Amino acid sequence: MKVFSRLIKYFLPYWKYILIAVISTFLYALLNGLSIYLTIPLLDTLFLKGKASPVNSIIKNKTNTISLDWFQNIKEQISNAFNSFVFTGDILDILFKICSLILVAFILKNIFHYLQEYFLVYAEQGIIKDIRNKLYEHLHKLPMSYFKNERTGDLISRITNDVTIIQASVSAIFLSLFKEPLTIFVFIFIAVTISWQLTLISLLILPFSIIIIAVIGTKIRKQTVFLNKSIGWITTILNETISGIKIVKAFNMEKYEIKKFESHTYKYFKRILKRARLRAISGPTTEIIGVTVGIVIIFYGGKLVVVDKELEASKFLGFLFSIFQILPSLKQMSGINNKVQEAIAAGYRIFEVLDQDPAIKDPVNPIQINDFVSGIEFKDISFKYDDGDDLILDQVSFKVSKGEIIALVGSSGAGKTTLVDLLARYFDPISGKILFDGIDIKDINIFDVRKFLGIVTQETVLFHETVKNNIAYGLKDFPLEKIIEVSKAANAHNFIMELPNKYDTIIGERGTKLSGGQRQRLSIARALLKNPPIMILDEATSALDNESEILVQEAIERLMEKRTTFVIAHRLSTVRNANTILVLDRGKIIQRGSHDELIKIENGIYKKLYDLQFRDI
Repeated sequence: MKVFSRLIKYFLPYWKYILIAVISTFLYALLNGLSIYLTIPLLDTLFLKGKASPVNSIIKNKTNTISLDWFQNIKEQISNAFNSFVFTGDILDILFKICSLILVAFILKNIFHYLQEYFLVYAEQGIIKDIRNKLYEHLHKLPMSYFKNERTGDLISRITNDVTIIQASVSAIFLSLFKEPLTIFVFIFIAVTISWQLTLISLLILPFSIIIIAVIGTKIRKQTVFLNKSIGWITTILNETISGIKIVKAFNMEKYEIKKFESHTYKYFKRILKRARLRAISGPTTEIIGVTVGIVIIFYGGKLVVVDKELEASKFLGFLFSIFQILPSLKQMSGINNKVQEAIAAGYRIFEVLDQDPAIKDPVNPIQINDFVSGIEFKDISFKYDDGDDLILDQVSFKVSKGEIIALVGSSGAGKTTLVDLLARYFDPISGKILFDGIDIKDINIFDVRKFLGIVTQETVLFHETVKNNIAYGLKDFPLEKIIEVSKAANAHNFIMELPNKYDTIIGERGTKLSGGQRQRLSIARALLKNPPIMILDEATSALDNESEILVQEAIERLMEKRTTFVIAHRLSTVRNANTILVLDRGKIIQRGSHDELIKIENGIYKKLYDLQFRDI
């Protein structure tokens, strides 16, 4: 129940709305009971054909009520007040008053039912909104290493499917926790005032129902966990195949992907049927027990009316009305444990994410920085991933002065990208320091560090938005003139003007309506608009054709002007112009110097890489 108690904490901000819903539910239950209870004097008035039958005679029968003096006094006071109001005048007056009371009771009952529904939905939707927002906010705090180990589809499923399960449970739980118990209490009270013996027989249903509810609820929780994992796999497959549809079609893998998807949907289908069977059996089982008890009540009560003459027919009918009002509530109560177990299963998966410690944290007392003044130093940096034993970086040290260009060169897996990722604090080193103007970046707010950085990578990330909004991503109130200016500097303006709606054109998810070179130029325009003092260029031209590469390279050269720049394996002209080239191999810097210095070392790795990759053909 630890998970459920944690879920309950999200209810606290909405206690006022929940309180109004509970009060409305209480009044609804009372008025619902009153509307049924008033049928007793109505039946007596109708069947006695003009002879008033005061409530006093209905609830004062000492053979069928619990003999408690205080209880009898309260009943007599209520009955006397009721009698003095209703049972005066001729039969039509009495009938009119009783019918009017029933009508008022039903009207008020439904008004409170509306209030209960509205405020409950307000609280329910507010709780779900807060959980979903908290989950999404926490995802943004988690380090990149977490996302390397988790399936995207499963994370999406937790925010959508699991939270939706809790949403369905919240309403059902509140209805079952407040409305149904109050309804049961009110009608049991009415039943006891009529005949405690018959009421005792009626309550035989409870132990059997509780056992059934407990057993079935435990099984439903297990099935809900399996179901949530299954829908996570389905979401993952959807995400992968839709984003990679070009590759799927290119390799004629449609049938394979369809078969894989159908396999997971079939597993989900079987599991949801199993849970449906468990859900479906609890209500009918409870109802069968209830009807069995009802038959016994009818037989025994009928005997009291017809044979023993100990109970009036109108009171017996009122008792039956009350008991049969309890049965639907008991049936609803049988589902509360199922809903609680489903909510616990979904909550477990949600808190599994929320309990992940955001390893990359802001310092308690951060040092404020307002400008980039002198330079950056990597000091004895070592790093490895959580799930790996090998060091990705091993005792790496170098300095970059403000305005310098530093190129990182090396074979794939040498640690080039990891090195600049540490500067952006996507990860933290296991040892060593990164100094920003002499200050350890761990002593600076993450936001303050990243606001000085601009990043252009090989894999361009764009959003299903307009060209204008993609270029101004993360920035506010930028005039179109400024966006056009940076687009021209990025060699993007001409192709943008050829788009259907120019700067207001939606470019599709991940910019799929644009070519690779166009997407890259938009990302450069985005970096130019941010205008950071430090630029990170990670393989920004490696996947482009010659024409696009020339346009992008021109844009990159403009982007590098008067900025401190980290360049990873760009074309030769960029590397040659770097102030310092660092050659990495297996996480260590094995060569450093300018292009002219390194090219002269005949057996050096840089010379080999130059011969293989960078030389002009």
